[in-house]
Parts: sequence; structure tokens; C-alpha cells
Amino acid sequence: MKKILQIGAGKSTSYLIKYLSAHTAKDNFSYTIIDKNLSLAEKIAGNNAMVKLKTANIFDDSEREALISSHDLIISMLPAQLHTVVARDALRYGKHLITASYISDEMKALDPEVKAKGLIFMNEIGLDPGIDHMSAMQVINRIKSEGGKMMLFESFTGGLVAPESDDNLWHYKFTWNPRNVVLAGQGGVSKFLHAGQFKYIPYHRLFRRTEFLDIEKYGRFEAYPNRDSLKYQKIYGLEDVKTLYRGTIRRVGFSRAWNVFVQLGMTDDTYIMENSENMTKRDFVNAFLPYSPYDSVELKLRYYLKIDQDDELWLKLEELDLFDDTQKIGLKNATPAQMLQKILEDKWQLKPDDKDMIVMYHKFGFNIEGKNRQIDSHLVVIGEDQIYTAMAKTVGLPLAIAALKILKGEITTPGVQLPVSPEVYEPVLEELKNYGINFREKEVPFKCYNPEFTMG
Repeated sequence: MKKILQIGAGKSTSYLIKYLSAHTAKDNFSYTIIDKNLSLAEKIAGNNAMVKLKTANIFDDSEREALISSHDLIISMLPAQLHTVVARDALRYGKHLITASYISDEMKALDPEVKAKGLIFMNEIGLDPGIDHMSAMQVINRIKSEGGKMMLFESFTGGLVAPESDDNLWHYKFTWNPRNVVLAGQGGVSKFLHAGQFKYIPYHRLFRRTEFLDIEKYGRFEAYPNRDSLKYQKIYGLEDVKTLYRGTIRRVGFSRAWNVFVQLGMTDDTYIMENSENMTKRDFVNAFLPYSPYDSVELKLRYYLKIDQDDELWLKLEELDLFDDTQKIGLKNATPAQMLQKILEDKWQLKPDDKDMIVMYHKFGFNIEGKNRQIDSHLVVIGEDQIYTAMAKTVGLPLAIAALKILKGEITTPGVQLPVSPEVYEPVLEELKNYGINFREKEVPFKCYNPEFTMG
């Protein structure tokens, strides 16, 4: 009997656990889940003799190695920086490995040894990265097989709140790790290709350079660029493409309002704020504004960022109670980003009856038989509840499906990889349709391409 080991059982793993637990008897494998907190796993797995739940210290080398060496396939749902620790053990003991995280340089360096042992280290097989890769490559390869030449590719993904649960002016709630939201876009310049020209957007301008998207029945969205779109040019086989852009989706107006925090410096995570434990929200805002013995915090902020009092942007800031002076934020030795995260978590948590929503949108521009054509493809997934969220569904199901297909020998190509080959994406995407994860395509007028035109 084959054995799967899952390390980590956070809130994004509900569908992963549900799928694998349901397949243990049918596909004859045992399934072990380890985490410090197993409450979610206990609730989902139920009384299944083929599923074992254990608490374990993954920082204890002997304990971790004993677990990994006794299983055939490892699923790491740990923070990204810990994957290589698990990967080295998996390599040492000859075990397959799956993660939903971007392939790090450390992981990539293991590729020759992984191939030599005939192992599969599948990464970037969640939502974004994951479903975005698979759905894009399926259409790109189809276009090429029909004789088309790719000219344009744009891809956007967002974790949002469903329309029926959208009850704040930001049209946003946390459906993923709040820290990642607060720090989004930092650590480097955003790079992409537009109309044959390389474009660069530094962090301080990132949220003022957006593109608009319209999705039938769901309205208008905006997207800001991800950090480095260019690294997928070779991976996707788009060396000759004229436009290549990957971005993050939000509702219109979010980015302009978020830019207030960026310009003030509230998203900085590089230093500790003195006396942070005694700061109110008003103190926190005031810490980034000039001193004035006469002007209020509100007036200083409006003047500093040139915001009118009746501007909806101002109403969004007021909705967060940013100028409240009655209650301390309560974080000791905190960075500005940590303070901001705490403020937002108090306001943007999903309520018990709220549902989240995943939106993904691709644009494929190509030339075939001398004619320019464009296909737009989109995916919308609405969550069921607080356990079975759209985020957990779109992250967990691709992982689970791929894990089982690797375990059963249906995916066999070895190496450190992401899911861009037909061997992986065809069967995974086909099965995802059974769970309502299905793209809708339509042909639209080709986006005007002019080498003299540049965006922004």
C-alpha cells in the first residue's frame, strides 16, 4: 500500500484533505496529516481508518526524517521558506514531493539529483501559481498546434469577497494570508513586456498603474502588475510574444486607496516602531505625518496626499476607523506593516456567513493565416462557507489531483518542475471541471498592437 504524507493542515487545505480522504479506500493508499493544530483535519477526515492525524515537530530532524522516509509522496503545505528542508529529506530518501509555492533557487538547484533518482518534485500547482499555468498552457499549445503565432498573453488572478458578501467600501476582505496582502509588490521592481517594449514599475508607483477587466455578470475589475512577468516568457514558450503581463485582480478603486498606505510608508516591514504597544490608530497615522501644533491628523493627511473630504477614497479611510483615538492597536515591537495588518484584520475578516470568490482572467492574442485574433478566458469560483472556501478549493484540488496521479504512476516525468506539460495539465484540468473549476472562453476583437504605443 502506498502512503501520502501531508505536512501542514491550515485553512487552505480543506478541499485537499476532503479529496484525498475520500479516495483512500478506492485507490488503496494511506494518508497521514501532521500539524500542531489538527482541528480542521479532524473535522474533515472524520472516522477514516486510512487517515492518520499526528502532531509533530518538523524542526526535529530525526522526527521529520522518520516521517518522510516512511511515506511515498510528500505534500508540503508549510511556509515557502521551509519547503527546501522537506525537499532535501525527500531527495535523500527517494520520495516524490508536491508544493503549491513558486520554485525557489534552492529547489531548482536540486533538479539534477531529483532527475537522477527518477523523482517528481512538482511545484506551483495550486491556484496562482498553478491553475493559471495549466489553463494558460492548454490554450497556448492549442493555438500553436493550429498554426497560430502568439503575439500577446496577459493573465490576472484575484482572491476577493463574493458579491453577496461585499459590504464594505473597499470591496475586499482577507481570503488568504493577510501578511502577503500587506507586503504585496515589495522586494523588487515589477517587470513586463508591452507592445514590444520592456516596462518597469517601482513599488512606489505600482498601485497607480492598473488595467481594467470586465467579466459578464460580475462587473468591472482592475489589476496591478505582479513582480516579474518576464520569467515566464521562456517557460510558456512565448519568446516572440510582444506583450506579456501577469497581474493581481481587485475591485476598481482598491489600488488607488491602497496607494495611500504605500505613500505614507505604512507597508514597510524593515524597522520597529518605538512605543508601538501604546499607539492608537490615530497615533499610528500621525506618526507618518508632519508635525503641526494647529492642524488635525485628518487635515494633515488630506493636505499631504491631496485628498478631498468628499472623495470616496477618504470615506474608505474613515471606514477603517483610522482616526480613532480611544483604543490601542496593541502590538509590541511592531513594524509599520504589522500595525497596518492588525488594523485591517479587525475590519476585513470574513464573517461566519460570508463567501469568498476567486477570479482568473487570461487574454491570448495571436496571428493565424494572416489574421490577428484574440481569445479571452475567465474563471469565477464562489466559496461555500468558511471551511470550504473558493481559495481552499482552487489551491487544494489541483494539489490533491496531481498527488494521486503521481502516486498511481499516471504522471511520470521526473525533475523539479511546474505544471506546464500536457502530461500534467490535461488530466488535472479535466478533473477540475467536475468540481466547477471550468474556464469560459470567448473570441473578442484583437487588442490593438502598435510598436509605437507604450502603456502608462
